[in-house]
Amino acid sequence: MRLLIFLIVLSFSPTNVSDVREIHHLKHLTISSTSSVNPTHRQTAMQFGLPPAETVQGRLLKAFFVTVFLSVLMLPLLRTVGLRAFSMASEAYSSGTHSAAFVTCPNDTVAKDLARGIVEKKLAACVNIVPKITSIYEWQGKIEEDSEVLLMIKTRSTKIPALAEYVRSNHPYEVAEVISLPIDQGNPPYLKWIGDIVPE
Repeated sequence: MRLLIFLIVLSFSPTNVSDVREIHHLKHLTISSTSSVNPTHRQTAMQFGLPPAETVQGRLLKAFFVTVFLSVLMLPLLRTVGLRAFSMASEAYSSGTHSAAFVTCPNDTVAKDLARGIVEKKLAACVNIVPKITSIYEWQGKIEEDSEVLLMIKTRSTKIPALAEYVRSNHPYEVAEVISLPIDQGNPPYLKWIGDIVPE
């Protein structure tokens, strides 16, 4: 950004060294040369303090090239900003639309069977299987410690009741763990993908 501002100021500033030399040189040529320019026109321009025509043309040409150069530099930035704005507008997400649910399983076999059934029945878009977790809990008055497998399930919040019912019907535990947390925000394309996979 600083480079762009510097180029703009440099191109239009009448006090930079190259312009001063150009003006002095052209004034010398205007006075001393025997060109075909009408002397009356040259004297009239100098009386009113107007710069020589060659200087004006040079500045206009420089301004044109600087404008083209800046346009080329800014095009990728403007394209990126435009695409990002379009993406945000087209993929707006309302907090809590989707949820992450958690289910514990006794082993890998049960975990994979449940995960595949959940995805096949469109109860979730994705199920991550986290192996070898250790659970410490109280059951029937005793403190228990078991090695379990965790399912992390991404789905629509409206599917949580159906998901819980499916797990209860296919889980070997007497009391299966099914808990969920609403997803506040996330990567918009990923959240959109969840909505596309799981019907309302």
